[in-house]
Amino acid sequence: MAEKETHTIVAVHITDRLKEAVEIQVVLTKYGDIIKTRLGLHEVDAGGASGLLLLDVIPPADRIAQFENDLRQVEGVEVKSISFEH
Repeated sequence: MAEKETHTIVAVHITDRLKEAVEIQVVLTKYGDIIKTRLGLHEVDAGGASGLLLLDVIPPADRIAQFENDLRQVEGVEVKSISFEH
């Protein structure tokens, strides 16, 4: 039987997109080799500008874990991931 592939989506919630954008972009650039697709959604309101990034990432799993950990080091950022096996 063939080994299953893992497909991982990383969701990044940014509480203050204007304040944290530069630091987040540094991390995204560092791990650009594992980011297959990037979708950015943002909302601007009277309280500021929040954002959500959806990132389709490719293995290896240890590199994805490092990427998620680096993102978590940015203040005001929450990271969650979803993995699918197929």
